[in-house]
Amino acid sequence: MAEADVLFSSVDGPVTLDMIAKAAGVGIGTLYRHFPTREALVEAVYRLELDALDRRAGALLEKYTASDAMQHWLDDYLRFVATKRAMQDALRVAITPGGDAASSVRLRISAIVGKFLSSGAVDRTLRNDVSPDDVTLGLLGMMSAATAASQSDQARRMLGLLLTGLKNR
Repeated sequence: MAEADVLFSSVDGPVTLDMIAKAAGVGIGTLYRHFPTREALVEAVYRLELDALDRRAGALLEKYTASDAMQHWLDDYLRFVATKRAMQDALRVAITPGGDAASSVRLRISAIVGKFLSSGAVDRTLRNDVSPDDVTLGLLGMMSAATAASQSDQARRMLGLLLTGLKNR
């Protein structure tokens, strides 16, 4: 999966399973046995990234207020999504409601968002009447719509609006 992650981060345009198999030094059949579709591979790479983002959320919450920690995490998440240009089409499939991948990815992100919201309710920096899944759906929609390199400023502004709406007043 490391080879796939590198390709997804560095190649402009589609990354094929053939390209990944070649970079990994395995045959295409071996790759297909582990990942029957490109979307399955993308989800596996994405899950590894979510593990890192989850650990980062915990570290940020130990150091900052919940709203400040969430701001730093949103910046990290934006950088992550912006560097995975080749994964974006498959990620759109993974976050669209209705499939197993959608529920898996959304549940993971919602759990991370829920940590910020719970901590924010305790330190009173974030609202306590917001569903983590509602925030996640907004976040994923924003990232899906505004991750092109030419739209990174817009994505930052949209994330700022999201966080402003979450802050306790």
